[in-house]
Amino acid sequence: MVDIWDITIPEFTGDETRKLYIYLPRSYDSAQDKRYPVLYMFDGQNVFFDSEATYGKSWGLKDYLDFNDVDMIVVAPACNQNPDNGRLREYSPFTFKDPDFGTIKGFGKETMEWIINELKPEIDKDFRTLADREHTFIAGSSMGGLMSLYAITEYNHIFSRAGIFSPSIWTGVNKVAKMIKNADMAPDTVIYMDYGSEEFGNHKHMLQKFAMISSVLMKKKVLLNTRVVPNGTHSEASWERQVPFFMNTLFYNL
Repeated sequence: MVDIWDITIPEFTGDETRKLYIYLPRSYDSAQDKRYPVLYMFDGQNVFFDSEATYGKSWGLKDYLDFNDVDMIVVAPACNQNPDNGRLREYSPFTFKDPDFGTIKGFGKETMEWIINELKPEIDKDFRTLADREHTFIAGSSMGGLMSLYAITEYNHIFSRAGIFSPSIWTGVNKVAKMIKNADMAPDTVIYMDYGSEEFGNHKHMLQKFAMISSVLMKKKVLLNTRVVPNGTHSEASWERQVPFFMNTLFYNL
């Protein structure tokens, strides 16, 4: 079941509403004493339903979780759809310049503070969650993948596991590398990170940049599963096909 709420994030979009998608596992109503881990995801409009997805194709995550009886709650707020690069601003941990978008002032810290200090307490109050770090995860793709990488490094005391799909490290690979190097990350941190072989050409030197970030993460001695996806593209259809690999990593030794 997916509950859909209308929410506001005044810090970014004032009184304008956006959707919050909350997936509850099939056992939620029948197992009244059971508590569940929680996966927070970016770009919630693209996670569950094709009819809601920005480009008409979602990850189809509800179908996967239902079919495999995955006992996990998924919380996925929709992105900022302001045409003035609202999504880029909310989903970047730092300010960057791009020839197509100009200067993008990053509000990633403010986004994470909202998730941690406002959204997560509400979810933990309203649902039967396992609220501790061990059972709190985060995932996303593209700019959401960059934010998931930011979250697992800078907020490692909150999130123990992350799914990082096609992360937009092109926005500032040296800043990303420095962020990881300076992060205080617990050795039990579990990370799934991938990039599609067909999307390396979308930005200059992306294969080398992805390899470098993977290497920096390995040096942190976290539990890292990093993949180059054969024929993988920068699309929901491609990310959907990686969900089984991600889930195997997410629940590794849990």
